[in-house]
Amino acid sequence: MPERHQIAFYGKGGIDKSTTKIVSGAEAVAMIRSGDTVAFSGFVGIGTPEAVIWALEKRFLETGEPSNLTLVFAAAPGDGKGKGLNRLAHDGLVKRLIGGHFKPVPKLAQLAASGECEAYNLPLGVMSHLYREIAGGKPWLISKVGLGTFVDPRNGGGKLNSNTTEDLVEMVEFRGEEWLLYKAFPIDVVILRGTTADPSGNVTMEKEAATLDNLQLAMAAKARGGIVIVQVERIAAAGSLKSRDVKIPGHLVDYVVVAAPEDHMQTYATYYNGAFSGEFRAMLDRAASMKLDARTIIARRAAFELPMGGVVNLGIGIPAGIAAVANEENIANFVTLTTEAGSIGGVPQGDLDFGAAMNAESIIDQNQMFDLIDSRWLNFACLGFGQADKRGNINASNFGGIFAGAGGFINISQNTDRLVFCGMFTADDLRTVVKDGKLAILREGRHMKFVEEVEQITFSGEYARERHQPVLAVTERCVFSLTPEGWELIEVAPGIDIERDILAQMKFLPIIRTPREMEAAIFNEGPMGLDRLLLERPLSERMEFDAERNTLFLKLERYNVHTSADVETVHEAVVALNEKLGRRFSAVINYDAVDIASDFSDAWFAMAAEVERRCYDYVARYATSAFLRRKLEAALTERGVDPHVFERQHEAVAYVLDAAGKDSIRRS
Repeated sequence: MPERHQIAFYGKGGIDKSTTKIVSGAEAVAMIRSGDTVAFSGFVGIGTPEAVIWALEKRFLETGEPSNLTLVFAAAPGDGKGKGLNRLAHDGLVKRLIGGHFKPVPKLAQLAASGECEAYNLPLGVMSHLYREIAGGKPWLISKVGLGTFVDPRNGGGKLNSNTTEDLVEMVEFRGEEWLLYKAFPIDVVILRGTTADPSGNVTMEKEAATLDNLQLAMAAKARGGIVIVQVERIAAAGSLKSRDVKIPGHLVDYVVVAAPEDHMQTYATYYNGAFSGEFRAMLDRAASMKLDARTIIARRAAFELPMGGVVNLGIGIPAGIAAVANEENIANFVTLTTEAGSIGGVPQGDLDFGAAMNAESIIDQNQMFDLIDSRWLNFACLGFGQADKRGNINASNFGGIFAGAGGFINISQNTDRLVFCGMFTADDLRTVVKDGKLAILREGRHMKFVEEVEQITFSGEYARERHQPVLAVTERCVFSLTPEGWELIEVAPGIDIERDILAQMKFLPIIRTPREMEAAIFNEGPMGLDRLLLERPLSERMEFDAERNTLFLKLERYNVHTSADVETVHEAVVALNEKLGRRFSAVINYDAVDIASDFSDAWFAMAAEVERRCYDYVARYATSAFLRRKLEAALTERGVDPHVFERQHEAVAYVLDAAGKDSIRRS
């Protein structure tokens, strides 16, 4: 194979060969020894050091060295075919894999599945945070992420085959709570990617679509005396880089390899787009009306759950289509879309651009993004699924012979306020058609997705129920809600027969009470008017009463209190419910982005206090805005009402249910 190597020089002056860290790819990988643990940057095609990986493969094929490597990666640097870490899937090269996501590296996934090497799949956020712990010289990472899933040592500990015996995950108890302890390990070599380097090894990342965990990985290698190799596309003169632009300081870098353009694409789908890296903001064309097929139906229905004013994560595949729906429906500006790779705001991209965002407001490091995710910063997430079982467990990582790995799925699904799983009802060659506003199944998929027991637990239904997490499963023909007793069928598409098209295509019987028809607008061509439906919702659609829990869920997000009628409307509706039931009840009230005009603030909070004393047993309010929470607390306390204001919905729900449960015990 020919050597692919090209150096571009920027600025004045030459390079002192006695001090430069610039070497060829072959010279850099010659430093890797057999048995080393080698970690790689890259999120699918973003930040993947293709030229250095190519050089490592070339050395092995020509010399048989280095062998028996442990390869460590977070988000599967690969294109799903032959590039990225797929290049290293050679007999004898790999001894062990420790990865967060495997779908874009199917050749390595096959090694893992066949047992030809030891292999572990750990949550992407755990991998990202482990790098930071290793960099700080810590012996482990402790986290709740993974409890109840296949990563839990009681369910396999993330091991992917019978040849993998060492325990990298332990279950520990701390102050009466269960936690998972993930063991740190030494990293001998890290192979990273940036944009520009100087002869001293200082590296900037101005043209990268994400900064990922490059600094933490470099520090992790140095914490154990390892070496750091960085691939870049150009070289600047010594002393010419701005200190604030340097993402990896030169004292952490041992070797710099300059790649040919074809080995340094911004993503595997895009040579370079300045709107991915923040160089400029691109004009966004108004999307053409989406083709009305099964995938669009699912994305449209899921879009009804978008929290106006909230922070959102959309998974790859069908969930990514929700961004297109939001654009078509003119609500994209009312939600903040994020990717686990580190982008905040803008329009997340799909396929081989996944992880990048057009016109992002901010790009932070991946480990910092998972700090936010694990702290329950996300208001809403929509993720794909491969299987669902009667206990509410979801398999998105290993099903039907497809080993994708967990990726960020476990972190996101366990730590999001409200969660929607999106996917086709059956798999493999399902065919549908929409005609006259009705859905027809032309041919069922060959595999059922709602099964008695999932092959692997990527999301634990039991864990979700313990934390009162709201969960929906949205398909093209129906919608399920996860209840304490299991999945309940709550919506059915027009044209669908429950017995023939739903129950006959499942391996278990869901709860069926009074399912309603899915919104008719979903099944008609052209925009649905979702902006009006979500932003101008009448109060009747904002009130949801859970009879089983005797709790009113009052969804006041983006409600405007600008007139006395706005105050009286809420008062009358809650009092009417109280009179209809003939009893008091509890309430959970969403105050996100509520706009209370100063002239009507006194009237509003006086009404809130009066309704609480008259109608509620227990009430909790929540808002993501710290300013609004403090305003609520002060206004309610002033009127003699215990505020019970929380940041997240799950906290408010937990308070109300816990208070009601304790009251029930006292009465009995």
